[in-house]
Amino acid sequence: MTPSLQSKWQKRAVFFLLFSFTILALLVLLWYEGIIIPNASRANEYPVKGVDVSAYQGDIDWDHLQKQELSFAFIKATEGSSFVDRYFEKNWEYANNTPLRVGAYHFFSYDSGGDTQAENFIKTVPIDERALPPVIDVEFYGDKEKNLPDRADVVRELTVMIDLLEKHYGKRVILYTTNKAYDLFIKDEFQQCDIWIRDVFQVPSLPDNREWTFWQYTDREKLEGYNGEEKFIDVNVFSGSEHEFARYGLGK
Repeated sequence: MTPSLQSKWQKRAVFFLLFSFTILALLVLLWYEGIIIPNASRANEYPVKGVDVSAYQGDIDWDHLQKQELSFAFIKATEGSSFVDRYFEKNWEYANNTPLRVGAYHFFSYDSGGDTQAENFIKTVPIDERALPPVIDVEFYGDKEKNLPDRADVVRELTVMIDLLEKHYGKRVILYTTNKAYDLFIKDEFQQCDIWIRDVFQVPSLPDNREWTFWQYTDREKLEGYNGEEKFIDVNVFSGSEHEFARYGLGK
């Protein structure tokens, strides 16, 4: 190869790399801004869609929000042994005045006992036969992803909390989790629970071949009807049909 031809190929290679990097950066930006949702087309295959919210969404106009093709909402209630989401009571009341099916979730703490966390949830969330089953959110916070809690400790305290919630509400408990937390703490355990898995890039496939019941397919959707510090909202789908969803969670 002559020097001039080699130089031409080098320039083309540099141009191709720069072009590819620019396209990749643009796609990342569009995803970050919620303009592109990688899972949207696959999630649309599921007919039952809903949101999960917390104080980060601020005041919610539930009547307006539910009209955006939503069937359910999970509302943050509690965290650890003492924290209560400041918007829970209001969200619970107003959401239940819409056609939405409503459920409550608890953010699990690795630093508290399962019994006291269950007590916090039970004293905060009313019993409602129509409500979706109670949810325990098992993921990472602070430095927990680097300094992993002991699996045996997590399984023990989660089991205590699950048993207490199941007994109090008379429903199967749902475990919300990420892929990493599932692998570390949930895999091959808690067969008495349904699984709500977060995967914002692909349709989830659980490593122990278990079926998921809910799938959080994006945390960067923009809907109308809320005005909190968080401009995005989490959106989820139910694994079954509309008929199956209508019956879901009505008893154990």
